[in-house]
Amino acid sequence: MELGKPIAKGNTAKIYLSDGKIVKVFNNYLPDTESIREANKQKFAYACGLPVPKVLDVTRINGEQAIIMEYVKGETLGDLFMNNKAQAEHHLTISVEMQLKIHSIVPDRDAIETMYDKLYRQIEAVKIVDKKVKADLLKKLDSFNFDNRLCHGDFHIFNVIKTDNKVVVIDWVDSSAGDIHADVYRTYLLYSQFSSELAEMYLRIYCEKSGVLKSDVFQWAPVIACARLSENVSKEIAQQLIKIINHYL
Repeated sequence: MELGKPIAKGNTAKIYLSDGKIVKVFNNYLPDTESIREANKQKFAYACGLPVPKVLDVTRINGEQAIIMEYVKGETLGDLFMNNKAQAEHHLTISVEMQLKIHSIVPDRDAIETMYDKLYRQIEAVKIVDKKVKADLLKKLDSFNFDNRLCHGDFHIFNVIKTDNKVVVIDWVDSSAGDIHADVYRTYLLYSQFSSELAEMYLRIYCEKSGVLKSDVFQWAPVIACARLSENVSKEIAQQLIKIINHYL
């Protein structure tokens, strides 16, 4: 199958547009279950009635794992923001309203991976944090009372596509059932690594619309920062994350 040049690249996959469909081809170092795991999460979100691209097939292309899904024509809110930063609050408000819809969903037991299991696995995988700090972080993770809500796990304006009449949320690989405060901190953290002003604006809008307290969001800071270290981040980002862990732990 000839795919041509990718239209996007991420840490784990390349994205192609082929025959009016999106083809996500995973990097070959990932576990053989990666494509089906992500596809199942996306199918679950779709089944919940959320605006999510429909998964059409899970297959292999030229020996690599791949997901074929519906193509959604539009621009991401992130691209719209980059083209007109004066509209930042408008685009963030649209995204927050969608995130609140996601957070309103209570998944059935065993329908999707738990946030606890996901975060525990990510923290255990981090190699640049010493064993005592890890133990303290896992103890803190154990101390949280998890509310069972659907969380995207990587929610930001570049994962929200605006079409003519709706917005569509993509990239569900990190989704889980867990605590919305952790999901909000994850989004805040991602924005803060790009723009502290954008991060603060996002958090203000979310808290105003939801009634969530900032103090409850920031309780998750060291745990989510360490989980982020399990990803392919730059040295500069890694140093920032370690500072967050040391500050809040």
